[in-house]
Amino acid sequence: MIWETVKLALRSIRRNVLRSFLTLLGIVIGVAAVIAMITIGSGTTQKVKNDISKLGSNLLVVRAARPERGGLASFTPRQLEEKDLVGLRKGLTNAKAVSAASQRTVRVVYGADNIAASITGTDNDFFTARDWNIASGRSFTESEVRGGTGVCILGETVRRQFFGAGDPDGMSIRVNRTSCKVIGVLESKGTSGFGQDQDNVVMMPLAAFQRRIAGNRNIDAIYVAAQDGYATSDVQDSIETIMRDARRIAPDADDNFEVRDMTQIADAMASATTTMTGMLGALAAVSLLVGGIGIMNIMLVSVTERTREIGIRLAIGAHEKHILIQFLVEATVLSLLGGLIGIALGLSLAGLAAVMMSIPFAPSIPVILLAVGFSALIGMVFGFFPALRGARLSPIDALRHE
Repeated sequence: MIWETVKLALRSIRRNVLRSFLTLLGIVIGVAAVIAMITIGSGTTQKVKNDISKLGSNLLVVRAARPERGGLASFTPRQLEEKDLVGLRKGLTNAKAVSAASQRTVRVVYGADNIAASITGTDNDFFTARDWNIASGRSFTESEVRGGTGVCILGETVRRQFFGAGDPDGMSIRVNRTSCKVIGVLESKGTSGFGQDQDNVVMMPLAAFQRRIAGNRNIDAIYVAAQDGYATSDVQDSIETIMRDARRIAPDADDNFEVRDMTQIADAMASATTTMTGMLGALAAVSLLVGGIGIMNIMLVSVTERTREIGIRLAIGAHEKHILIQFLVEATVLSLLGGLIGIALGLSLAGLAAVMMSIPFAPSIPVILLAVGFSALIGMVFGFFPALRGARLSPIDALRHE
């Protein structure tokens, strides 16, 4: 019986194609908007997490604290020093890598070609902390790190700019005004979430950077990678304790350094995008209610138009529940068709946006199933009153209707 009722509903929809299409348009737009917003939001959240994870897993970054602009500092500003690095390496038992790094953007030259690149002075622990592998060549030797030898490891962008598909191992480039021998190439990390090319880098020993590029012994940041199985919050507490002791900060004084937990930053950014996605999805869902009202309106019109048909069916023995089910199924089928079209349209828009915005295409199966169920529910809820009105018609009055 249900299948026969569904066929009747489809026949009624085909009989008024244009009217049916305009009726379900609200459902189509509402479902498409919800699916597109949530899919794009999920892709954005995933991209944020991926970009943060490229910096390194379980990574904490220690930097010198800077006073707020235009305000009075509650601490004495002080640059990171070698003894801070030594203190962390000796005191941290729950870290798998501790590395100092300084960075500056300078001109890199090879032959007649040149490029502005980010030069980072560091050591081999930096690659462990940042989960950054060397694609070809080798890392620094201990003697190169201690002696500040003029050797360097290129990022993929710099390698491609100077050497194309060739192997730069053993070649010499000029970093600022100093010669540097290429000993390796880093694996590509691509573009960060802030639009920065992470492969446009040149790595060299920290001592060489300080002496030949920076002209001082300052350290910009200390990277700490927590060991697997240890919470970054516990590692952060240990870092703060060691740093305060190394810098002889009084118990009641503020820190003149700051520790950033990249895991917390990733979670905060992902939470923000998720919240925004939820708000946009809720806003888009309002159009579903508008579509439901449209279905109620057209079903009332349909009941009025088919009053005589209802009277004939009641007169030849149809029960009220049969009339109720007929119009209820018709409203549900109409709404469900709109939901299916809306899902296809929403996924198409989300896929197009993923390509244009360079974010992952991340459709959610539960959300799609929920959209199908919700569109069917909209048809049932808003189709119930017109169906009930048709079922309660008097057969005599219905047959007299012109």
